[in-house]
Amino acid sequence: MEIEAADGVCRITFDRPDVLNAFSTETAEQFADALADVTANAESYHAVVLTGNGPAFSAGGDIETMANREEDPQKAFDRITETFGRVVEEMLSCPVPIVARVNGDAVGAGLAIAALADFAYASEDATFSCAFVRVGLIPDTGGTFILPALVGLRTAKELAFTGKFFDADHAADIDLINAAVPSEELDERVEETVDRLERRPTETIGLMKRAMHENLGRHWGEALDYENLLQVQAYTSDAHEEGVSAFLEGRTPEF
Repeated sequence: MEIEAADGVCRITFDRPDVLNAFSTETAEQFADALADVTANAESYHAVVLTGNGPAFSAGGDIETMANREEDPQKAFDRITETFGRVVEEMLSCPVPIVARVNGDAVGAGLAIAALADFAYASEDATFSCAFVRVGLIPDTGGTFILPALVGLRTAKELAFTGKFFDADHAADIDLINAAVPSEELDERVEETVDRLERRPTETIGLMKRAMHENLGRHWGEALDYENLLQVQAYTSDAHEEGVSAFLEGRTPEF
């Protein structure tokens, strides 16, 4: 895995092109650690960009590793919780917005990671599949709750139960990704979003993200209370003070 931090952007590249950037236990741990480091230093960043090296974004879990794995149910639970479970927790709790640059196929956990990102733009020639069922598994890496939240329950069942492959245009049509773009325009589209995020207060975005994710499963009354609690935090932030001052002074805010 390659990690590059510069100009307020942490760029994380899945770097196992010989296996289409499939995730091993070690890769998942490295990814979670990288996101945890961004969270710990959130004031230094305005965006995280995820992408893959080579022709694929990520082919998901490393099936060859699965074939050689011997563990009892408790060990399997602990391993999943400490690897892919941590990836989900770090992605959803990271206060810095995450942009997925889906340069190629996103399958299984690769699809789930694209779904968990705050933004996802894919090359038109990318292929997607919630392929877990093809190897007798249920969607993990948050797939059982993030997919219904994004694409709706019936469409999520279709993707998960069949494991069918579909193109990037269809992924955009069902709201799995923000947009499918020609491969030669992918970098431009990603950087447009990164540049726009640079002009917005990351602290406030972090509060928005926290509220939206925490409220996904709440009753609306509890969700409203939590929303109000975080809004109070936003009201007392430096970002709010600067935004109001800039508006009243007729200038661009400096977040």
